[in-house]
Amino acid sequence: MRTLRRRPEWPLVGWLVVVWVLLWGSVTAANVSTGLIVAVVLCLVFPLPRLGLGLRLHPVGLVRFAAHFLTDLTVSGLRTAWQSLTPAPLPCAVLAIRLRCSGDLMLAATAIAVSAVPGSAVLEMQRSTATLFVHVMDSDIEQARDGVRRLEVLVVRAFGTRAEIASLDEPYGPDEGAAT
Repeated sequence: MRTLRRRPEWPLVGWLVVVWVLLWGSVTAANVSTGLIVAVVLCLVFPLPRLGLGLRLHPVGLVRFAAHFLTDLTVSGLRTAWQSLTPAPLPCAVLAIRLRCSGDLMLAATAIAVSAVPGSAVLEMQRSTATLFVHVMDSDIEQARDGVRRLEVLVVRAFGTRAEIASLDEPYGPDEGAAT
């Protein structure tokens, strides 16, 4: 019979000790030591699975992503400010946008980048279909859809694996339309 050696994940133990001390409300030797014991026991009894992030940093892609992202932040911020100051009704839509990379990390990074840009927010993400449901303040739906997909390409070229970068050559799946 094979025995498994378990070791606690020390960064997780540290965070659990911090949470323990915060729950007790005071930093004392007793709170820290009991928090350490509880955290180590929890990590040994309930071990977390090993995660392979698959994160790669590509310097040229990272510079392109940063330049585009900062430009997009500035332009979208100014556009959103202008739209909120004008008396005309704000054009809004919820788009279902199918992406090409279905990896958890690339979906999450793309969703975060999209949500950080003023005038757009990711409402939901479907892992099974690699679909983002995005609320946009834009009158041109196709331009908004292309902007999300362009951001996905930049994110993948900055942080993706070779397989994820290769998947950018595949065609997009059918989108589910837009609800305004």
